[in-house]
Amino acid sequence: MIHQREFSFLVGLHLIAGCTSGPDVSSVFDGSAGEWIDLTHTLSEDAVFWPTAAPFAMEEVAFGVTDAGYFYSAYNLFMAEHGGTHLDAPVHFAEGRQTADEIPIDRLIGPAVVIDISDKVSPDYLITVEDIESWESQFHAIPNGAIVLFHTGWGNRWPDTERYLGTAQRGPDAVPLLHFPGISPTAAQWLIDHRVVDAVGIDTPSIDYGQSTTFETHQILYGENVPGFENVASLSSIPSTGAFVVALPAKIKGGSGAPLRIVAFVPT
Repeated sequence: MIHQREFSFLVGLHLIAGCTSGPDVSSVFDGSAGEWIDLTHTLSEDAVFWPTAAPFAMEEVAFGVTDAGYFYSAYNLFMAEHGGTHLDAPVHFAEGRQTADEIPIDRLIGPAVVIDISDKVSPDYLITVEDIESWESQFHAIPNGAIVLFHTGWGNRWPDTERYLGTAQRGPDAVPLLHFPGISPTAAQWLIDHRVVDAVGIDTPSIDYGQSTTFETHQILYGENVPGFENVASLSSIPSTGAFVVALPAKIKGGSGAPLRIVAFVPT
């Protein structure tokens, strides 16, 4: 059975492809109807992780020509759930809510709303209800089932840890030194009360701003099973409206988060 959100996405793909009948959406996937844009920072030892999280590490198991004469490479990966471009599952800040493997796929695929506040942000800027309403007055009301992405311009600082996080220090003592923009709890509550959104993402390390100590925005959104995407890349390449997002995390049983590969289709 196709759920309403999946149906809406398929209809959108048909319209983008210029289809007036039939389910053929091949022009979306072969690139002739638009462009696929990667919104994911590459995972490497240079990737930015929360100061208290285990950073990314890649251990070589094998690399080279085997005794049998064929090439073979393999690695072990070590990392925290919450680093690089990643998913925050609702259970991350809301007991009993969905884990990484429980989030329905139709919550991770949908029309993108990109709210650009990059011309007004400061290191401790809090995105307001007025910022959202200003976007809506220019375009339209955020549609049901949208994936709302906040473009602060902070992604341009990646992977400079000190500029991106506000400090290069690591460990618990670094947390009070964090400075970057985030979504105000008031704006998060407004989205829950007045709109029906499938997910919320941002191009900073956290949906709460760096100086938050209670992570209210996390609690508000995740308490309603609205997942979050953090450290999203290349949001300047996505239009304010009209694109579609596919955000697929690693399916980790019981996970509070997971590495995320997020892409957007921008129609021509």
